[in-house]
Amino acid sequence: MTEKRPIDTSGAALLTGFALLLAFNQVVIKVTGGGFGPVFQAGLRSAIGLLVLAVWIILRRPRLGPLPRGAALWGVVAGLLFCFEFICLFIALDVTSVSRASIIFYSMPVWLALAAHLLLPGEQFNRVRSLGLVLAMGGVALAVLDRGGGTASLAGDLLALGATFGWAGIALCLRITPLAAVPPVTQLVFQLAVSAVLLTAAAPLFGPLIRGIEPLHLWGLAFQGICIASLGYLLWFQLIKIYRASSVASFSSLSPVLAVLMGWALLDEVIGLQVWAALALVAAGVFLINRK
Repeated sequence: MTEKRPIDTSGAALLTGFALLLAFNQVVIKVTGGGFGPVFQAGLRSAIGLLVLAVWIILRRPRLGPLPRGAALWGVVAGLLFCFEFICLFIALDVTSVSRASIIFYSMPVWLALAAHLLLPGEQFNRVRSLGLVLAMGGVALAVLDRGGGTASLAGDLLALGATFGWAGIALCLRITPLAAVPPVTQLVFQLAVSAVLLTAAAPLFGPLIRGIEPLHLWGLAFQGICIASLGYLLWFQLIKIYRASSVASFSSLSPVLAVLMGWALLDEVIGLQVWAALALVAAGVFLINRK
């Protein structure tokens, strides 16, 4: 097995760019929501991502291999968690600010680490990671308790937290079930296929599907399906293959910082001191959690 490399200049640039892409995606979801209902938007995003991924598989012909026993069932479970995650996230971004939702949503590594601490041997906290847990949880609490500065929706905050739990559940599922032996591309196919069908079917239950489509909304939808849901995740998988996972994960602390800055710069969101403090706590906590 080839030893994975520490982060070099190229890797740092790519990971910073990917964090920037994820942060910008939060703004895109918010803006695209002006043309589509939130759950319908999420379903269309998955459908576009699945189509792009299918074209990539046909052109690149990656070695996928047969599914291990039980992997298909857990693939469906991961797809259901994916649906739950994005129902929560897209509705959250529809009713609250990008900055608030992003601070809470990108605390995911904290909840994953807590679940791993309780469920997985050898994943117990040391002092540094325990400090990270305390800081990040304090930051999330601070963000939820802040009721001023721009759009402050308690329902949106709680939905963002639900999305975080869904994301952490997927990550845990990919580690401890037969899906762990499945290529990442196949894992992504399961999640996109299940969510494309179920989110689109469920969308009428969450209000009007169309709100008044303009070209900007179509561009936003295309960006999500192509640059995030398919090719973006493929880039992430490639980086995980090349570089050490702990080093790659450390860059996840950049995403909430960049998302808050973009919400402020691009959407004129008003960000109070309490939200900045919450952001600092969550970013510091995520960074410490990812240190082994």
